[in-house]
Amino acid sequence: MYRLPGLRSLFLLFLLVVSIPVAAADKGFEQWVQDFRKTALKQGISPEVFDRAFAGIDSPDQWVLDKASYQPEFKAPVWQYFDNRVQQRAIRMGRAKKEELQPWLDKIEKQYGVNPNVLLAIWSIESSFGAILDNEKVIRNVVRSLATLAYADPKRSKFGRQQLLAALKILQSGDVDEKHLVGSWAGAMGHTQFIPTSYQAYAVDIDGDGKRDIWNSVPDALATAASLLSKNGWRRGETWGYEVTIPSRKLPAGKLTLREWEKLGVKRVNGKPFPRPDDIAELKLPAGREGPAFLMLKNFFVIKRYNNSDRYATAVGLLADQIGGGKGLVKDWPRPFTPIDTAQVEELQKLLKEKGLYEGEIDGKAGSGTRKAIQAFEKSIGVEVQGYPSKEVLEQLRKNR
Repeated sequence: MYRLPGLRSLFLLFLLVVSIPVAAADKGFEQWVQDFRKTALKQGISPEVFDRAFAGIDSPDQWVLDKASYQPEFKAPVWQYFDNRVQQRAIRMGRAKKEELQPWLDKIEKQYGVNPNVLLAIWSIESSFGAILDNEKVIRNVVRSLATLAYADPKRSKFGRQQLLAALKILQSGDVDEKHLVGSWAGAMGHTQFIPTSYQAYAVDIDGDGKRDIWNSVPDALATAASLLSKNGWRRGETWGYEVTIPSRKLPAGKLTLREWEKLGVKRVNGKPFPRPDDIAELKLPAGREGPAFLMLKNFFVIKRYNNSDRYATAVGLLADQIGGGKGLVKDWPRPFTPIDTAQVEELQKLLKEKGLYEGEIDGKAGSGTRKAIQAFEKSIGVEVQGYPSKEVLEQLRKNR
């Protein structure tokens, strides 16, 4: 029989309830916002724009701070970095988007001289062709994210303030409204992930609707990426680099002409001559001598103005080549396991999910979540724990369904 609680029990319950902390406005943050408002107004931001931008924002975003302080358990090995970016799903999607957007891509190339395949590769790597913009788990209010960094992250405080001012100026320009000014935890925005200051420098309205809309207009987003590359020295009609073979002897560091590299025994993997032997190039070995070698040209270093990473620029170049119909690498990345293709990685993820070991997306990308799930599976069946998305692990998963 159910009995009503006595007065003492009700009183204890009341004490328990009122003692539970409740999320509330952060007074320190609110004061910071008011102080920053003075700065913004001095920089030409109207009171109305500022107040609309901060309406309903009364506390920092803890998720942003968690992302800012997150340290990966392990740095992605070179094979994992490239497998997750230069993969069959991205190549197929890139080719489909190329066909769909051909008139716009032609117009952008005519205006900026940038290879459309490179723009498609950047779009893929930056936002999975815009899919990230629909992911509510990672897309945030840019004003709140940048205010959070400015207020609560000492390492990124200066960056947060600078980008927040730029974001407010974007709102004031009318290119986007408060509701649609969304981006990553660090304020990277739109299909091609531009931070606010970069948006200010390079954003383009190529579709002619009066707004530089990198959130909803794919042509604007791709043209904006092309604008950045063009203004940083992109060379029309030239490639980014060549996969090459190298001799066993030690080679000099630094930049030489392609002709000089060839005299040292560095050759294109397809055996063809370099089309412009006087071009300056630098030898890059992303995985050391055991992996593929590249001679990188001017456009490789222009891509690095988008993201200052050799791996990033190489991935963009390799993906662009395959979207354009080129073949993959002649020499594969060194890896301590038998690799599987994108469809097989997706199967592996599905089988891990069935076992309750994996909670991420079925996307064919063996990131840290997939590798941790593989490690858990390997531990459960008593084999050496490695975490590789290998043919051997997939076969074990099939056997243990």
